[in-house]
Amino acid sequence: MNRETEKEAGFTLVELLVVLVILALLAALVGPRVVGYMSTSKVKTAHVQIAAYQTALELYHLDLGRYPQTAEGLAALATAPAGSSGWAGPYLDKAVATDPWGTPYDYTASPDASTFKLRSFGADGQEGGEGDNADISP
Repeated sequence: MNRETEKEAGFTLVELLVVLVILALLAALVGPRVVGYMSTSKVKTAHVQIAAYQTALELYHLDLGRYPQTAEGLAALATAPAGSSGWAGPYLDKAVATDPWGTPYDYTASPDASTFKLRSFGADGQEGGEGDNADISP
């Protein structure tokens, strides 16, 4: 084997450093965009879930003439509450899920169960906020 070809067989440290710098620059440019898409997708997921629960609540209302009481919560869409004649559920294909941030959805019915409020408190799990922390409701 020729000594000239042995010297050219590997990468130099400078070549490896150049490749690492290029990869680091690409990661720095792409990383924030990916994180932005993730937070946007969580907000969109919450809107879709709320819309599905709202539809199920309307079906519940058609059958029973009222929305679930606050104490019954969204669980009344999956299992019949005690003493609820006319319940024709389950109104959901799957069990009630938490919001995309792992917090239960906030469901509150009026005292006579004629209206309801359904929302997610967003990323911070607290009422109010801006951006990803903003409340999400229909």
